[in-house]
Amino acid sequence: MFSDDRSHGASSCSVIFFIFLFTGIAFGIYYWFGAGHVPKRLILEADFEQGMIEYVPEDTSARFLLSKRLRVRNVVEALQKASGDGRVKGLVARVGQSKMTLAQVQEVRDAVISFRAAGKPALCYAETFGEAGPGNSSYYLATAFDAVYLQPSGDVGLTGFMFEQPFFRGTLDKLGIIPRIDGRKEYKSFRYQFTERKYLPPHREAVTRVMESQFGQMVRGIAEARKLSEEKVRSLIDDGPFIGQEAVDAKLVDGLEYRDQVYDRIKEKAGAKVEFLAIGEYRKRAGGPYEKGTTVALIYGTGGIERGKSGYNPATGEIIMGSDTLAAAFRQAVEDKDVKAILFRIDSPGGSVVASDTIWRETVNAKKAGKPVIVSMGSTAASGGYFVAMAADKIVAQPATVTGSIGVFGGKVVTTGFWNKLGVTWDEVHTSKNADAWSMTRDFTPHQRARFGEWLDRIYADFTSKVGQGRNLSSEAVEKIAKGRIWTGEDAKRLGLVDELGGFPEALRLIRKAAKLSENAPVRLKVYPQASMLSQLAARLGLAAGETDAESALARMLEDVQPAVKALESLGFSSRSDVLRAPGLD
Repeated sequence: MFSDDRSHGASSCSVIFFIFLFTGIAFGIYYWFGAGHVPKRLILEADFEQGMIEYVPEDTSARFLLSKRLRVRNVVEALQKASGDGRVKGLVARVGQSKMTLAQVQEVRDAVISFRAAGKPALCYAETFGEAGPGNSSYYLATAFDAVYLQPSGDVGLTGFMFEQPFFRGTLDKLGIIPRIDGRKEYKSFRYQFTERKYLPPHREAVTRVMESQFGQMVRGIAEARKLSEEKVRSLIDDGPFIGQEAVDAKLVDGLEYRDQVYDRIKEKAGAKVEFLAIGEYRKRAGGPYEKGTTVALIYGTGGIERGKSGYNPATGEIIMGSDTLAAAFRQAVEDKDVKAILFRIDSPGGSVVASDTIWRETVNAKKAGKPVIVSMGSTAASGGYFVAMAADKIVAQPATVTGSIGVFGGKVVTTGFWNKLGVTWDEVHTSKNADAWSMTRDFTPHQRARFGEWLDRIYADFTSKVGQGRNLSSEAVEKIAKGRIWTGEDAKRLGLVDELGGFPEALRLIRKAAKLSENAPVRLKVYPQASMLSQLAARLGLAAGETDAESALARMLEDVQPAVKALESLGFSSRSDVLRAPGLD
């Protein structure tokens, strides 16, 4: 029996027709019933107590778990759009227990200051700045507003910075596990948490400098905003935390008021008949400032760098930067004749050497093809995160961005002693002398250790030479600032590792210059790789937002589990073999 191919073809065409018909109807309903409606008089409201993300990967679990999170770019663009929108009469925000990184705080802080510069009022309130804990970065963000109000029962946990890190060498010794981990060079400190019991001098030096730089940035920002001297701010921080009225007396807050009282204040400033609209919803309805004009490709490089496709790990809450996905995104942007430049947004602590090199090569190819590449660094762009950035035409970082870490580490742990304690013995057979080189039940032989050292030397030499090429620095200059040492964006600019300080607006200024556009030329940001049509429709319609109670419970459970899984990974219980990794500064 033979089938009629024509009938099957007609059936397929019908299905495709109805899919497009449904899509068109869905978009029509979406825009007709309020998606594009912005009140004639409105006040933006924002909750900055929640953490922010850079973007949501093309991944079902990521869309499910991350779709409601504020995105850094959307917040910045919403405030930029609102600055020139006559319908927007003001901004009110909740701060106090922010989960944002210091670099994210600076990005949002700059956007709030620009919003105020347009002559629009911005007030913020907090139940407390750190309840029985520090509230430094939250208070730093709050000082960007016209006025800061604290709930009468709240505190200002302005106590200064402290970085601390666990060291597991004692635990490994008790378990009979030997760390065979080495790196290039002395400042490449991630390995020290397994090989040492406390900070080594280079490790302490680098972390202390990052801490002092970031602390100085916060002090200067608070002093300028609150009209106090830097010496006074440092003195106040030494006296912190502050309870209620103490914070008012110290001129750290403008009054003790509850949320409803602050809302009454902003309504009074905005005038009668005003509505409130969440900042994310405003961005969705009003659109952004970069939707028309010369096309600029926007490529996100977020998360640990691995070979393969980008994705999301719901167990750890970590986004993965896949070299296959990033390389394809660059190639698509290069092939698109409409694209005049590429904005590469990076937020990554590093990862695989090979994957990093793959992405680096595509940035070089893009430049050769006549597409300028401008990097915008987020919270972290260190080690592999700097590797993928260093060939760009220009690099922009926030003052608090953690970057650099030009170095490499790797190795293994030898677990034979641990198994012996459990009475477990191992035996093996092999074909060649070095087949057991990466076995965790066999230590390195002298030959294997020597080859491993040569491998580290080769990677370090390649990394530093490419830094020199990309940043136009001599090998001697690179060596002085490399050695695996981390820097803040502020110090990195002084050392020549980045070009300018700022966020998206500064990067777009450089994009226009590189693309030979006028200073205020309209720009259209087009994200690469392009999402599927159905994914774009789901994002537009907010389908992930309609979750059930069971799904909400699952999301909360995963959020509770993620810190535990991350803790296990920090102990070495991970299948990943990262060799370009920056130390954590949490």
